[in-house]
Amino acid sequence: MKSKKQKSEVRSQQPAAKKNSAPLLILISAPSGGGKTTLCDLLLKSRREMTRAITCTTRPPRPGEKDGVDYYFLAAADFLKRVQAGNFLEHATVYGNSYGLLKSELLGKLRAGKDVLLNVDVQGAATIRAAALAEPELRAALVTVFLTPASLEILEQRLKKRNSDAPAVIQKRLAVAKQEISQWKNFDYLLISTSKPEDLRRALAIVETEKMRVARASAPEF
Repeated sequence: MKSKKQKSEVRSQQPAAKKNSAPLLILISAPSGGGKTTLCDLLLKSRREMTRAITCTTRPPRPGEKDGVDYYFLAAADFLKRVQAGNFLEHATVYGNSYGLLKSELLGKLRAGKDVLLNVDVQGAATIRAAALAEPELRAALVTVFLTPASLEILEQRLKKRNSDAPAVIQKRLAVAKQEISQWKNFDYLLISTSKPEDLRRALAIVETEKMRVARASAPEF
């Protein structure tokens, strides 16, 4: 019978397990109030090998936020230089602050073997899909998922439950959401939101399905 020390030595001599498939770039988009942030948080908790993409921003850090963890906080001049150099896969200005996603942020994590999760709006998703066409590694890894409630009525109920917007703002969000939902055919998967556990179950099924695609799988050893 082998001692604990001998067993440990045997394990240390064994080669590291071979990864079964290439890493994924999972993009989840939804109309405002569709639940994409909640779903992304649940996915990250369920899959330890998955990491979120960190966005650059010119806005100042809020209390408790850390550079390189919550955002990459950049000076406006530095952000502009990166835009001019073509470093960003996607960028936009919202309420006077700029936000952008670096190509190197995604490629670095994918090359490290990590699945990367993106939480973006419909417009951002379109920009990323178009940009990925010019980046073979991103194109091969990209999987897009559109999450939406079954109807605008359900979405309206969710927005009202949040109790954070005035009625006029909710109606404006619904008008935008109607346009966004019409873009669902441009995504790889349509996920009709029902409950948090069910949304997570089906999102995980999408990830597992994509992991088993022959195009991404490593050759089995027989």
